[in-house]
Amino acid sequence: MIRFIFVVLFVVLFLILSTPLMLVEWIIGKFSPMTKDISSLRMVQAIFKFILWITGAKVTVIGEENVPKDQAVLYVANHRSYFDILLTYSRCRNLTGFVAKKEMLNYPFLRTWMKRVYCLFLDRDNIREGLKTILTAIEQVKNGISVFIFPEGTRNKGDELSLLPFHAGSFKIAEKSGCPIVPVALNNTINIFEGHLPYIRKTHVVLEYCSPIYMNEMEKEDRKKIDVYCQKIIKDTIEKNHTLV
Repeated sequence: MIRFIFVVLFVVLFLILSTPLMLVEWIIGKFSPMTKDISSLRMVQAIFKFILWITGAKVTVIGEENVPKDQAVLYVANHRSYFDILLTYSRCRNLTGFVAKKEMLNYPFLRTWMKRVYCLFLDRDNIREGLKTILTAIEQVKNGISVFIFPEGTRNKGDELSLLPFHAGSFKIAEKSGCPIVPVALNNTINIFEGHLPYIRKTHVVLEYCSPIYMNEMEKEDRKKIDVYCQKIIKDTIEKNHTLV
């Protein structure tokens, strides 16, 4: 319970006390938007790494060299824990925005930081608004900002090796922008927190970046079923890594 209390206190204090930092970032952005963007990215990453340190999580990372260094990508991953976001975002080399549920807009300080690092907010109940979010994501990728999405659409509360169906619309971001898709497989993240609420426990997790997928190099039939194709890659990977945790 002590780790949970420390994490909550740290997050609340940071969000409240970070107002001066937001002002500094705003001033920097007036002179150099890219400097501001990188500064915000590294700051959020440092915060996430510190939170993960508090949790005592031990992370085994595999295949990070598979992530293309010279272009924006679409990351797609399985999703079982809130900590999936911290684990993955803290390792992004370049500007990356997560696609989050629109309910995150209800948290004033948090939504400000999320917008600073190019997060997008998806209305899962409104098809038209959801399409607008996907179109915005496509433009972000074309402008060199990677996008990270959990195509299951919500946290999977089922068996560790199971996956919910992937939403095919998520992959329009790669199809329309021409960027590579990087499947990301996460093992055992639920045991940091959600597996034994309200306790946070030391946990060994595995994070693997699979080989990038270029849709323009795929057979036509595989492109039509890209959601199933990526889901299989991630499922095979989490099954392979299950013995490592």
